[in-house]
Amino acid sequence: MERLLRKCQIRNQLVRECMAECLGVYILMLFGCGSVAQVTTTEEKKGQYLSINLGFALGVTFGVFVSRGVSGAHLNPAVSLSLCVLGRHPWIKLPFYVFFQVLGAFLAAATVGLQYYDAIWLYSGGKLTVTGPTATAGIFSTYPADYLSLWGGIVDQVIGTAALLLCVLALGDQRNGSLPDGLQPVLVGAVVLVIGVSMGSNSGYALNPARDFGPRLFTYVAGWGVDVFKAGGGWWWVPIVAPCIGALLGTLIYELMIEVHHPVHHPVHHPSHLSELQASCQRATEGKTVLQLKGCTSRL
Repeated sequence: MERLLRKCQIRNQLVRECMAECLGVYILMLFGCGSVAQVTTTEEKKGQYLSINLGFALGVTFGVFVSRGVSGAHLNPAVSLSLCVLGRHPWIKLPFYVFFQVLGAFLAAATVGLQYYDAIWLYSGGKLTVTGPTATAGIFSTYPADYLSLWGGIVDQVIGTAALLLCVLALGDQRNGSLPDGLQPVLVGAVVLVIGVSMGSNSGYALNPARDFGPRLFTYVAGWGVDVFKAGGGWWWVPIVAPCIGALLGTLIYELMIEVHHPVHHPVHHPSHLSELQASCQRATEGKTVLQLKGCTSRL
């Protein structure tokens, strides 16, 4: 068995990172959409709104644990974009990360759809609808509340994602206080939980283009049809564009208000010692999450 597994080993680093992102998002969405499916199809008899928040929060936590040692556990195109802007992730990898993040979300939605197939058909009365009293498309993607305007939805997603990135950057800023290695994924999940319980009622706090677009594509091909793109006044693009804007805004706020003001130390390094420090940082960052990479960057 060990010999067989060794033959399956992939050595290309980018391929390994893309697979890790795909699987990490898959875990996130499997638990997240699964919790929505359970609450919806049982008409809140086996779970309520808090169950959905916990499902997504713990999904994020375990998604980070699954992928952090290989890809850094971005799990979100808006996070990947922000790290590219900060110079902490290569731009050339961005489209690959985004594609596999969307793929992971699509596959997770398909899994939940298969797992809850009978329950969805029973609940919906045999008709897959996007809106109405027995709508089920919302199990997989986000849709705005009836009262929410398009501009209000954009503001909602910008604020939520800005808060997410601000907190994620704070958790990874070792000059602002270091954290035990295993605690960081748990706290990232806690950030998602607190955003859900404080900002979730307007439009379901997507915060993540892959989390929304991948499952929306699944519902489009699985029987819900083109209404998944028409509902909410053509809402589908808001959870793609607004989180990217919000992520960049949250990143800018943290950088300008906290990180740029850390005292800068300039120790005198002998050239050989500097090379040794750079090499040690390179070894240290292998297998670390994106939340931890900032430590070595700041020391150099």
